[in-house]
Amino acid sequence: MGTRAIHIEVIESMDSSSFLNALRRFFSIGGPVKQIRSDCGTNFIGACRELKMEAVQSNKEVQEYLNHKGCTWVFNPPHSSHMGGSWERMIGITRCILDSMMLKVGSSKLTHEVLTTFMAEVSAFVNARPLVPVSTDPDSPFILMPATLLTQKVAVVLPPQGEFDDKDLFKRQWRQVQSLANTFWHRWRTEYLPTLQSRRKWQTEKPNLKEGDIVTLKDSQLKRNDWPMGIIMKTFPGRDGKVRKVDVKTAREASCNIFLCPVSETVLLLLSPETDK
Repeated sequence: MGTRAIHIEVIESMDSSSFLNALRRFFSIGGPVKQIRSDCGTNFIGACRELKMEAVQSNKEVQEYLNHKGCTWVFNPPHSSHMGGSWERMIGITRCILDSMMLKVGSSKLTHEVLTTFMAEVSAFVNARPLVPVSTDPDSPFILMPATLLTQKVAVVLPPQGEFDDKDLFKRQWRQVQSLANTFWHRWRTEYLPTLQSRRKWQTEKPNLKEGDIVTLKDSQLKRNDWPMGIIMKTFPGRDGKVRKVDVKTAREASCNIFLCPVSETVLLLLSPETDK
């Protein structure tokens, strides 16, 4: 939860025993944890019963047991997957891609070794996503990723040399993994990463700016409380008839200047008198 990283474990079944083994593997690799958060899945509830926790729905009983180990287990209310937040989001996207891939490939064609290695590759992809926008500061060129926080390393694991396609699904196991990893990476890059940067566009028709309209200019270098206003002297419509740049005449310090600016840097204040008529 602190690093927004994910860890995927392959288990043989959805029973409590398999979950406890996966939990032990996670503890053995990552060390003790301070808090576990989960939904009310039957395998999680069964695991609590295996650990002699009778009142599963009561967080107090779970916490009293785990407090001896310095760990707490917090359950979300039933039928409230939206309370999962970040982990439901990441696992949900990963699961959607994997489900569509498995329908095409068929899980019966994958051995346990191939599936385990493939899940490790998938975890590496998800944990290499950027957490913050890319900085334009030359003194800070690195991109903060969950993997960076986990490993304290900025380098990522590069794929093996060679080309891997769908034909490799029927070859050696290590080539099967790389073929599946390439497919997942393509889907992850084209379906998820674009959602990190929203692209807006006009959904409704708006009138063009016209000569004589009064506008104010947007300028990030202006001082506080400085609002430069001007009048549009000329418009430059494109082939589609949309005005995307204009000449604006401004008066500042007893001098007049004309600037060519895009319409995105102007804010309409008053329509021209001819338009009002």
